[in-house]
Amino acid sequence: MKTSEKKKDGHSIFSNIFFFIGIMFKISPVLVIGECLSGVFGTLPTRLIAVLGVKYVTDVIENGGDRRKIIYGIVLIAAVLLVTELLTWFFREFVWNVEREKLIKGLNTKFFNKARQLDLEAYDDPHFYNSFILAVESSAGQIQWILNMVERYIGELVSLAAISTVLLTVDPICLVIIIASVAVFTPIGRKIGTLQSERRIENNKYHRRADYFARIFYLQDYAKEVRMNNIRPLLNERYNDAADDVIGNQKKYVAKIDFYYFIQEGGLQIISFMFLLPLYLGYCVLVSKTLSAGDFVAAFNGASMIASSFSFLTIFVARTFSEQAKIIEKYREFLARKNKILDGEHIAQSGAPEEIEFKNVSFTYPGNSEPTLKNINITLKPGEKIALVGYNGAGKTTLTNLLLRLYDVTDGEILIGGRDIREETIESHRNRFAAVFQDFQIFAASLGENVALDTDFDCARAADALSRCGFTKKLADGLDTELLREFNDSGVMLSGGESQKVAVSRAFYKKCPYVIMDEPSANLDPVAEYNLNRAMAEAAENKTVVFISHRLSTTRGADRIYVMENGEIVENGTHDELMNLNGKYAYMFNLQAEKYRKGDRMPEGAAEVKR
Repeated sequence: MKTSEKKKDGHSIFSNIFFFIGIMFKISPVLVIGECLSGVFGTLPTRLIAVLGVKYVTDVIENGGDRRKIIYGIVLIAAVLLVTELLTWFFREFVWNVEREKLIKGLNTKFFNKARQLDLEAYDDPHFYNSFILAVESSAGQIQWILNMVERYIGELVSLAAISTVLLTVDPICLVIIIASVAVFTPIGRKIGTLQSERRIENNKYHRRADYFARIFYLQDYAKEVRMNNIRPLLNERYNDAADDVIGNQKKYVAKIDFYYFIQEGGLQIISFMFLLPLYLGYCVLVSKTLSAGDFVAAFNGASMIASSFSFLTIFVARTFSEQAKIIEKYREFLARKNKILDGEHIAQSGAPEEIEFKNVSFTYPGNSEPTLKNINITLKPGEKIALVGYNGAGKTTLTNLLLRLYDVTDGEILIGGRDIREETIESHRNRFAAVFQDFQIFAASLGENVALDTDFDCARAADALSRCGFTKKLADGLDTELLREFNDSGVMLSGGESQKVAVSRAFYKKCPYVIMDEPSANLDPVAEYNLNRAMAEAAENKTVVFISHRLSTTRGADRIYVMENGEIVENGTHDELMNLNGKYAYMFNLQAEKYRKGDRMPEGAAEVKR
């Protein structure tokens, strides 16, 4: 455990901060440089005026000088403040807002591109998934925080250097007192930062749970279930539990953090400004008389400002930067995640289908002790249509996921045309397949874009694909009709069956030698299912097809049916062979046929569909 924690926290505070600044600088150097200059303009002039300006005026008065010198000094001070204010205003009004949005866009694009390339296994890792969510959801806020901190950090750093130089010429002992006082309390700031980052990370986990129950009440997907059933008390109870966890987590940390805050801030003020510094300056003025009135003012004001800068650059940075650095560590962990599914050197061709062979394939999901698939051996001839059937959890979808290289086999190999699919580039391998998943998604895009899954599509081909799937809904804008309402208030909401037809049409649209269908007719009525099966048989005549279905009427036309149970192939053959075997397949088929005879009536000829 200690080893893994050390590895996760392997970067220093400043390494993480500068890592994030480096990313921001690559996206918008103008914004980062502008923030640095804003920090200098916003801090240094006022600090110098408070030290040198006040010293100048005090010395003029004490020495009985020409009072016009005071007026000239005030005019100069006003001019400096006006120029710096105008420069800062121009940057904020005409540069900052636009560049900040560019930065947010660039950073989110970086995160989204990384997320798109991740192995599915990453989503199975709760620790990594929390880092992923934290990185994406907090990126805009993190940008704002870092920009503010860059501005202030540079301003305080330049101010510290300038005022320290002035104070060294007046009385260096004051500088030593301030530095020593701040150094004593720096470790406490680091402790506070650690507690704050731990609180934030735990809060993210608990907030995600609470947000889930909040979404249930406002997402349309859950609206009917919530209204038609007595689920609300359960949801309220679960939400309250999740919210109480957030509150409990706050209580767990707030007392400790406030205690350390009090020790840090109170101790610094009492020791430095209420005891040591006044005592020393009083001695210099009243006893040793080594300081003039102007020197006294400059020393006291300068010491106060140096203390403020040092407090920020050490105590505040140790406290706050350490918190943010741990969040940035999550970003680095997310961006540095290495994929296990890697490109091969060969580019697969999407020509005519070739033989597919599963040789002694076994697979165990990460974190599981028991394998999901055990020693699978299947051979698919070019153009063959096979069906995978079995109860939920038998391993059917996992098998197709391995074929698509969404996961890699634990043991054994999958060959296409005699070549291990791990030797192919990932993109070229997946381009050979059209896949319709059981948990398909409709995107907030036009109907045509949803069919082609691309902004550039062939209208005639998309329309033909929809027609083959039996999509007959009349839409005013045809293929240009926007679906969903995320970006268009008048977007069309399709029914479950219509959505599934759109999802299946993607397989008809894509030109490729292999098709995988995972429950392609789950949301369709028997007539639509029959028509879809007939269209699929026509469209996939020269393609290899693997389909998964719990409706065994769709399996009759398959060249070969594989029955899976507990991750193994327990039966295989044609429909007639398996019925004659009178085993598991025959039992399931007869069970469903009995249901149809008693209730749901199959369309005439549906059971006779051939490929």
